[in-house]
Amino acid sequence: MFQGLSSLSLDAKGRLSMPTRHRDALGASTGQLTITKHPHGCLMVFPRDEWEKFRARIATLPMDAQWWRRIFLGNAMDVDMDASGRILVSPELRTAAGISRDAVLLGMGSYLELWDAQSYAAKEAEEMQKPMPDVLKDFAF
Repeated sequence: MFQGLSSLSLDAKGRLSMPTRHRDALGASTGQLTITKHPHGCLMVFPRDEWEKFRARIATLPMDAQWWRRIFLGNAMDVDMDASGRILVSPELRTAAGISRDAVLLGMGSYLELWDAQSYAAKEAEEMQKPMPDVLKDFAF
């Protein structure tokens, strides 16, 4: 189970070092991960076993959702975490998410989201200005 926020920097080759607190959970799938696009402008990073579950659900989408299948499955790239806990984010996926150097990694339960740090900060600030959704109104804040 992934949760929390980590600020990261990609190196010149597009590699990022996964936070130590996530490495055990990511390594449970022998360090094999899958990265794909998210419709909100970030990347989704899955341990391989969680990716297989997600991929199976996407594969069952009806034909009128074919573009979503293309977005998730067609852009998916398998990567291996090296012995130092680093992964390589492909240039295509970095470009798609607008990630150049500074990034934010968010734990989202069964997967992680990888955002460009400035984009994430701007979108979070924008959302916090909106009224709270009805589904959250019963939470004690």
